Amino acid sequence: MRFEAILFDCDGVLVDSEPITNGVLRDMLEESGWSLTSEECMRVFIGKAVRDERAIIEQRTGRPLTEDWMGEFYARRNRELQARLQVIDGAHEAVAAAHAHTGQRIACASGADRFKVEMQLTQVGLVDFFAGRIFSGHEMPRSKPAPDVYLAAAAHLGAAGERCLVIEDTPTGITAGVAAGATVWAYCPSPEQGPALLQAGASQLFGHMAELPQLLASV
Repeated sequence: MRFEAILFDCDGVLVDSEPITNGVLRDMLEESGWSLTSEECMRVFIGKAVRDERAIIEQRTGRPLTEDWMGEFYARRNRELQARLQVIDGAHEAVAAAHAHTGQRIACASGADRFKVEMQLTQVGLVDFFAGRIFSGHEMPRSKPAPDVYLAAAAHLGAAGERCLVIEDTPTGITAGVAAGATVWAYCPSPEQGPALLQAGASQLFGHMAELPQLLASV
């Protein structure tokens, strides 16, 4: 099936931001009284909006999750991303192939806030591919694993969910793509993550973003 639209997640798919963001989050949670290893923090929070995990943060820190705390998190996160962010190897080739495959009907549909998504795509030279087609879960009634951000992106592109391909890297995001009716392919650079991604509903795993052009050419 030739896909009418291709919808990319951002963090972990186009930019290698998740270790940076989770490192800042882990440090701030420890400062607030909840000590986690980097691996534990990734397991709890990857693919999710920090605000959506308010209950567990407040339970484990014993403190309210205030707007001041979130503001400091965003500021520290953005400084680290601006200093250290790298593009996922092969992402430029993958996005260009998707752009050609669909006649420019691609979008970036992220669970992150719009400022972060646009900042990151600009920083790695991908924003022009997605101009006017960037969607943030923070602006939807529900964020991932709900399908809202993918449904909004598909509707904007005039494509039915079942004619869309979603590129994701976490069970949370895959669940959202499947709930939108889309085919979901999972970028999976670490083979040990594969079973969880397949269980969430991914129909295809690939280990390097540069593989995507060939995969698209075969459908």
